[in-house]
Amino acid sequence: MSQAKYAFTPPPVQSLPIRGTDARFPINRLFFVGRNYYAHSVEMGNPVDKATSRPFYFTKAPSTLTESGATVAYPPGTKNFHYEMELVVAIGAPGFRVAEADAEKLIYGYACGLDMTRRDLQLVAREAGRPWDLGKDVEQSSVASEIVPKGELGVVSQGALTLVVNGQTKQSSDVSLLIWSIPEIIADLSQFYHLQPGDLIYTGTPEGVGAVNPGDRLSGRIEGIGEISLLIGQPE
Repeated sequence: MSQAKYAFTPPPVQSLPIRGTDARFPINRLFFVGRNYYAHSVEMGNPVDKATSRPFYFTKAPSTLTESGATVAYPPGTKNFHYEMELVVAIGAPGFRVAEADAEKLIYGYACGLDMTRRDLQLVAREAGRPWDLGKDVEQSSVASEIVPKGELGVVSQGALTLVVNGQTKQSSDVSLLIWSIPEIIADLSQFYHLQPGDLIYTGTPEGVGAVNPGDRLSGRIEGIGEISLLIGQPE
């Protein structure tokens, strides 16, 4: 078969470094779990009752992926650009309609993540019953640290999570407070998608989300996983 000819150079494959190797983790899709910490759901004005609810998700384009340590320009169209610190699960094996007991088999590893959000645009869309794309699918808004292979970590079910902005702690919680655990998320999401190697699942953020401004420095940490950092640049 002859090599395909493109009208322009295709974009590069998005990827993240993997701790302990010079190989990189190629990215397929980016999934995000909404309101997966109770205190954050209250903070956003929509308390979650697990007994009567199931997880909900949104996606972002893989092109929004940005490595930890980057400088990200303050995006256009917003006056309320928010941080959301999250544990990220990296999928390393395919799975469809996976049982919770088998969810660990799909996990390649973990990372620290930031879901940066144009909050004002998200809330306008939410109140109007419209998609969240302008608020969430923001260029350079899916920040992630290096991937930590699962190894002896197994299924992560606890670990302190913190985010600091300009030296002040803004988010402080623990992964043990997830409403839906990692196996529950993988099992539920796999009812709707054929999960594939390279998929990332941002598992949700705790309370304490807030706005950033140009010049702000963000640094986060998840116990046992790693650290993440970001500098907010000037608007373009």
